[in-house]
Amino acid sequence: MLMLDGLKGPRTSKVAELEANLPCTCKVHFPDPNKLHCFQLTVSPDKGYYQGGNFQFETEVPDAYNVVPPKVKCLTKIWHPSITETGEICLSLLREHSIDGTGLKDIVWGLNSLFTDLLDFDDPLNIEAAEHHLRDKEDFRNKEEDYIKRYAR
Repeated sequence: MLMLDGLKGPRTSKVAELEANLPCTCKVHFPDPNKLHCFQLTVSPDKGYYQGGNFQFETEVPDAYNVVPPKVKCLTKIWHPSITETGEICLSLLREHSIDGTGLKDIVWGLNSLFTDLLDFDDPLNIEAAEHHLRDKEDFRNKEEDYIKRYAR
């Protein structure tokens, strides 16, 4: 079991390291500097279907991370095979062992990957979006571009 006691206090060197090593498409924000296990993430994909959008996530990493998955919600309405329109996310990839001892890096990189190499139409959480892509890729792209214009600017 991995404990996050080091994230319950003031800003740590792990957070500074995380911020220094973020993907160029991500920005992390800690609304309460005394609760580093609760953070917001903005992913701004620079290629693919979601290029040009800014997608907001709210994240809470539990003390028992690795045994208990993080609580993550997408606050931006999106048409995505791994994210429902109400913000639930397929997060099985985030249950694996933490790289940085806190789970922060895994979560940030995992969420970023949902827009690139982990964009999965074969094992979707949002079945309707995946079937839409399978049925008509151009119409799927048009719908996603409309969602970006309406909700992700």
